[in-house]
Amino acid sequence: MQDYRWLHEYCLNRFGSAQALEALLPQPRTADELRAIADDRYLSTIALRVFRAGLRHSLVDAKWPAFEEAFFGFAPEKAVLMSAEHIERLMQNTRLIRHLGKLRSVPRNAQLVLDIRAEYGSMGNLIADWPEDDIVGLWRLLAKRGAQLGGQSAPRLLRMLGKDTWAPSEDVVAALKAQGILDKMPTSQRDQAAAQAAFNQWRADSGRPLCQLSAMLAFTVNH
Repeated sequence: MQDYRWLHEYCLNRFGSAQALEALLPQPRTADELRAIADDRYLSTIALRVFRAGLRHSLVDAKWPAFEEAFFGFAPEKAVLMSAEHIERLMQNTRLIRHLGKLRSVPRNAQLVLDIRAEYGSMGNLIADWPEDDIVGLWRLLAKRGAQLGGQSAPRLLRMLGKDTWAPSEDVVAALKAQGILDKMPTSQRDQAAAQAAFNQWRADSGRPLCQLSAMLAFTVNH
C-alpha cells in the first residue's frame, strides 16, 4: 500500500499544481448542513438515486418534477400510505418512468425514513452523525433496511447527499487492486473493511475527507 505522500505527489505531477488539483476535488457537506436537510428531501434523493440506477441521469432528472407531484412532495408520512393499487395506477402515468419495482420502492423507503426518524430524531441526524471511519457500515445499514439500495447505490446516494464517503467506482477499485488492498469489487464485509482501513490511514495522514481521497485515488488509474 502506497502512503498519502505518494498519492499527493502523483496527483500534483498529473495536474501540474496544487491549485489545479484542489479545483477538481469535491467538498462534503458539514454535519450541520446534513442535519438541516428535511426528511422529505432525503426521501426524494433516495428515490432519485433508485431511479437513476441503470438509466441516463438527464432523463430521470427531467422527469423529476412529475415524480415530486405523484409522490406528494416525497413527504414520508404520505408516501408510506400509498397502496399497491395506487402504485399500479402510477404505471399508467406517462410523465413518470414506469418501472414497477422502482415505483414500489418509494413507500418502502418512506418507511425507512420514518423508522430512522423514530430512532434518531431525523434522517439527517443519522447521516450527519455516522462516523466516516466506518462509512461502509452506513452503506450496509441503508442496503439492509432500504429498498433497492444495495451494490453501489448506497455510496452513490451518500455522494448525492453530500455525506463524506469513498466510492467503489471502477477506477477506485482498480487503484486499490494495484496497491494490493483488494483483488475484486468490495462486496463482502471483509473487503469493505480492508478498503475502509486504507482510506482511514490516508485520512489520518492527510486530514482530507474520504471523498477527496477517493477522487485522488481514481486519478492514478489509466492515465
